[in-house]
Amino acid sequence: MAAAVQVTAEQVRRYRLAVHHLDHPCPPEQLLSAAGVCGFQNSPPGAWETAAFVRMPQCTRSGLQAALEQEKTLLQAWSYRGVPVIFPTEESAVFLSALAAQPGEEPWIYTRGITLALDFLGMMWEDALALVEQAVRLLDGCAVQSKEELDRVLAAEAVALLPAEQRRRWNAPSMYGRPDRQTVGGAVVSFALRPCAFLGQVVFGERRGTHPTFTSYRRWTGHTIPADPQAEQKLVRKFLHGYGPAAQVDLAAWLGCTPRQAKRLWQAVKEELVPVQKEGKTAYLLENDLPALTGARPAEEPLVLLGAHDPYLDARDRTFLLEDTTLQRQVWRTVANPNVILFQGQIVGIWKTKAVRNRMDVTGKLFEPLPSGWEKQLLRKVEAYAAFRGMEPGICRQEQA
Repeated sequence: MAAAVQVTAEQVRRYRLAVHHLDHPCPPEQLLSAAGVCGFQNSPPGAWETAAFVRMPQCTRSGLQAALEQEKTLLQAWSYRGVPVIFPTEESAVFLSALAAQPGEEPWIYTRGITLALDFLGMMWEDALALVEQAVRLLDGCAVQSKEELDRVLAAEAVALLPAEQRRRWNAPSMYGRPDRQTVGGAVVSFALRPCAFLGQVVFGERRGTHPTFTSYRRWTGHTIPADPQAEQKLVRKFLHGYGPAAQVDLAAWLGCTPRQAKRLWQAVKEELVPVQKEGKTAYLLENDLPALTGARPAEEPLVLLGAHDPYLDARDRTFLLEDTTLQRQVWRTVANPNVILFQGQIVGIWKTKAVRNRMDVTGKLFEPLPSGWEKQLLRKVEAYAAFRGMEPGICRQEQA
């Protein structure tokens, strides 16, 4: 393998800004391209709309919803790390099928918590998953509104498949969260739905009021997930294209999979990689992306307001985005991540919104001062975002860092 190329943190940031369509405003016609980089996470609900807007300021919420629910060129399903992700429907094999584990490669990070329920039921994970996979076939003929109702309906469908001695425990109050509203069986269903999604057995349908609906891939699109023998390689290429230079351990963290599964996937593209030295550490990049990295130019639009969980923030090497580890804890939280202010690819502050009737109030905190003149541009971007959300700009407050 060739000697590692030396790159700077600034080059990495410039490269990733360009890859994630954040270096200059894009037209709405590039929606599928932007969503196809690494998908748009949609938790909390609406996060994907913010991610689309910051890349395509001329897009509208109605246009985005049409692509997702009427045209169905976009699809929402549980994907990497078990989170709801919106991606081009034509790439379903990459964002779903490629995530399926082979024997011995489980558990994923989002199914480890099922152990309490399995011990109570006296059931193996493989048997529980097979049971839910059988019950979830119900969605080929219907749609179910709300996640809570989905868990309940599928748990009721599965209980008839159990031996009599396990039914009582299946219907017992859950040991997770809300035992008054969930059974042990409902909890098992909730854990197993993510791997079921990889098979196309459950996707998000249209949103009705405050709740999404759920149905099968076949019922929503009219066909099964098209087979793609290169899906696994394409998945790893997406990760490396979006977050490279990176290492195999970073891929495992992004996917939420075991080291064994990450190793298998990584090996599938190993011959396409070149070593890169970034900040004294060896990482890897797709060889085809090396010219774009070494030749990366400054962004045309240096100031960007990102929403919480934007794909750009999903990089594992967070010090490239924000060096101060204390401040990192304000950005990447266990729950309720704030929105982020970027300047030249680095995080320089956070911002939060609060709806007051038809008005959007904003509270911001700068970790460091913006160059002269840019705070006015920051306010204009806040006003544009409020308009995108169909609201009037309200009070803007600045907290001390």
